[in-house]
Amino acid sequence: MWPEIHHILKEDQIQNYNNVFLNELSLFIEQEKLDESFKESFKSVYLPLAKWIENKHTTTPVVIGLNGGQGSGKSTLSKLLVLILETLFSKTVLHLSIDDLYISRYRRLLLADEVHPLLSVRGVPGTHDVNLGIEILKTLKTNINNKLKIPRFDKALDDLLPDEEWTVIRKMPDIIIFEGWCVGAKPQSDSELLKPLNKLEESKDTQGNWRHYVNRQLTEQYNDLFSYIDHLIMLKVPDMESVFEWRCLQESKLNHRENTTSHIKSEIEVKEFVMYFERITMQCLKEMPQRADVVLNLNKQHQISKVIVK
Repeated sequence: MWPEIHHILKEDQIQNYNNVFLNELSLFIEQEKLDESFKESFKSVYLPLAKWIENKHTTTPVVIGLNGGQGSGKSTLSKLLVLILETLFSKTVLHLSIDDLYISRYRRLLLADEVHPLLSVRGVPGTHDVNLGIEILKTLKTNINNKLKIPRFDKALDDLLPDEEWTVIRKMPDIIIFEGWCVGAKPQSDSELLKPLNKLEESKDTQGNWRHYVNRQLTEQYNDLFSYIDHLIMLKVPDMESVFEWRCLQESKLNHRENTTSHIKSEIEVKEFVMYFERITMQCLKEMPQRADVVLNLNKQHQISKVIVK
């Protein structure tokens, strides 16, 4: 699966790493409820990808951006890469999700009142604490003299967790995996924003103020945030229909989480929720494959069908 021209591991190395990692991989598959066929993907895709990332680290921390549509498996892939890089390559790795940079529900409601009602819903550019994200990445890439706190957002609660529950980092990582559905996204032109893309924009953004505001965020402060990315990986979804199906699956997993009293979205609610992300997701599908360093193409069965390495 990994392109022959970019092979960085010999067959005997792959087999040796596979043997060493076998127990960890089996446990990971069980915890994430993955199919046993995932073991073959480990050897043909994920191990070479981890080695590719490991090669990008020299003497200073490297930020690996990971983009992918909703439900594509970014979080699962990130956790696996952290496990491989730390276990097999002895790297210190931090997984940072752009979702953990969401502002609180209270702040979103203020934003909705001041700018546009659609901004009460978390997700789009404008609903993250970008300045905090920049501060975190800047500190991680330079020096951590004191402890650094990384925010955590609970999707089931739909709110930012109190800072006493944030993650504390005391050591500079070798590698930062910065993942999110809009990580590395580029803005559209003004002309592309004129026509509503879906029913949500038609009915709730009739003047285009919301989509223009979101697009402006990508042009300005999010561009500064994404400038800290050294290399970009894209987990490329096949289409928006798959995003909807996989996002429904995520809600189902939340529903089975123990001790949750949070509202779980119905299929109708998921369909509308996905519409918030459709414009930027489609833009990423259109232009990001040409500039991403690695593109992992997913098929409708949620399996990687092709890997492109620049």
